[in-house]
Amino acid sequence: MVIDCHQHLWPQRLVEALRRRHSYPFMRGWTLHLAGESPYEVDPQAHNVEHRRGTERADRVLVSLSSPLGIEHLPAHDGAELIDIWHESALELGDPFHVWAAAGVAEPDPDGLAKVLREERVAGLQLPATALADPRGIEHVAPLLDEAVKANKPVLVHPGPAPACDPDLPSWWPALVPYVSQMHQAWLAWHVAGRAEVRIGFVALAGLAPLHHERLAARGGRLGALNANVFYETSSYGTRAIDALVRVVGVDPIVSGSDRPYAEATDPQLGPAFTHALFTANPHHFLTGDAR
Repeated sequence: MVIDCHQHLWPQRLVEALRRRHSYPFMRGWTLHLAGESPYEVDPQAHNVEHRRGTERADRVLVSLSSPLGIEHLPAHDGAELIDIWHESALELGDPFHVWAAAGVAEPDPDGLAKVLREERVAGLQLPATALADPRGIEHVAPLLDEAVKANKPVLVHPGPAPACDPDLPSWWPALVPYVSQMHQAWLAWHVAGRAEVRIGFVALAGLAPLHHERLAARGGRLGALNANVFYETSSYGTRAIDALVRVVGVDPIVSGSDRPYAEATDPQLGPAFTHALFTANPHHFLTGDAR
């Protein structure tokens, strides 16, 4: 079974809810408005469920709420409705789509999350990297992490909202600067204050943070023993980055994710055994805890 651990697909109900809003995040037609980024013209076909189903190559696809929208960081009274709409509508998508749960991080609601995690089609919990930016952030969301552990389901760390950027910067700036920096910071925070019992995956190869282990050592830190419950998802990276990370963390923690519709999954062509590990065995281990 080929598994894609990271895609985005907005059900119509979520799009309609964003169009009703008058504060960030909101949509006008198919133009997305965020506090920290220039208006973005969304491709309607990218969120056409039947089109995506018909063009999907993976057998199982895990879709998540787009954390750069900032919904998880909204005050509870504002974000809860959008999160509920996400869960209800995403769970109706049908195969091959399964769902990453979302949770508000301003005022965590572990009881509400526990109910969602009991859904069979919910793979685990996604959290924005901006909620795990330091040990205090990790402590703040600990009740949500506890529910993931109780449910024996993993946590996916995804870039969160970008800070305000100069509108004259190129459109790729948020994805290459604040998003990568957030992932790097969250990985380092987890390195300092993470919990070994949580199965956790960092998208975009954790912003390549493990590759800085030599600089970490030079400045008084150390990589230490590798935690078998930490995984690295590959979206937007190819052979060179994947090969470099494997040299630091090994093959077993690398899992495939595409970040569709913004990018496509790539096979780095490192041999058939690695391809099987990347697309099948390692994602299965990440999602279930079963390393067979």
